Amino acid sequence: MISRRTTLSVLASTLATHLARAQSGFPNKPIRIIPFGTAGGPIDALARLYADKLQARLGQPVVVEAKPGASGIIAADFVAKAPADGYTVLMTLPLTHVNVPILQKVPYDPFKSFTPLSMLATGGPMLVTRSNAPFNSVKELVDYAKRKGSLTFGTWGNGSSAHLFGELLQQQTGIKLIHAAYKAEAAAHADLFGELLDFAWANPSTAKAQTTGGKMKVLAVAGTRRLSTIASVPTFAELGFKGFDVDSWIGVFAPAGLPADVQAIWVGALRDITAMPDIRERLINFGFEPLGNTPDQFAVAFRNDYPRVEALIKAAGVTAQ
Repeated sequence: MISRRTTLSVLASTLATHLARAQSGFPNKPIRIIPFGTAGGPIDALARLYADKLQARLGQPVVVEAKPGASGIIAADFVAKAPADGYTVLMTLPLTHVNVPILQKVPYDPFKSFTPLSMLATGGPMLVTRSNAPFNSVKELVDYAKRKGSLTFGTWGNGSSAHLFGELLQQQTGIKLIHAAYKAEAAAHADLFGELLDFAWANPSTAKAQTTGGKMKVLAVAGTRRLSTIASVPTFAELGFKGFDVDSWIGVFAPAGLPADVQAIWVGALRDITAMPDIRERLINFGFEPLGNTPDQFAVAFRNDYPRVEALIKAAGVTAQ
């Protein structure tokens, strides 16, 4: 049940948005959301949910246009170079703004090329394998790797948190792991089910759906907490591993130089949509804790990620490119 205070807050925010729209004239043409990853991927699907809500709220078409490849660099660079008018935004993961810029040169500045709008939610990826794999826990996976000599694992990109966690697992257990980077999570899972990989990483919504369907089992979750949707799965910290307590996030950025009045419209809309019960439920099922913070809070949070991710990269033994 939504409280009276929440209802009044949403009404006040909606009124403020309408006033800001009246003053700025934004929006008066279609809006584009550029999601991290491929069409049909997890962030693409989430972007489409937000697009529907934004379209109803703002009164203009909102389209989702995937630009996959290069660990999200293509999508981020496209938005960084778009006009700073509020009609093109990026919905992304830390990979484009923290992990990859630490590891390699990118064609944009993660701070100076963007206007932060909101960190929608925080969460963490899960280590998964197919249901018929000959191990049922991280300990059994490690024992199996020692017997076999090496294991292969798949992620959604070089330098992603999933990649770093895989390398960290190798460092802390002494086993040999071979990383395979894919353009999308679904592609890695296809090879996992085809027995070309020994294990992979998944976002919790994918893990839950595939587990329910009998194709996948989940061994552990990275991040700071267990997930309510798959509460029986332990965290790596609970299993005695160090350095896996780094949360992921989903955030929205506009190009740098976005006018303050247009930024205010976006921030109010994203905050209110994130607070909607159906969106909150989807984010929770996705394995994330709904947040919807302010631009300043978002900027501080992802700047604070840098030393933590740099430490994780160092611990995992991943070198810059």
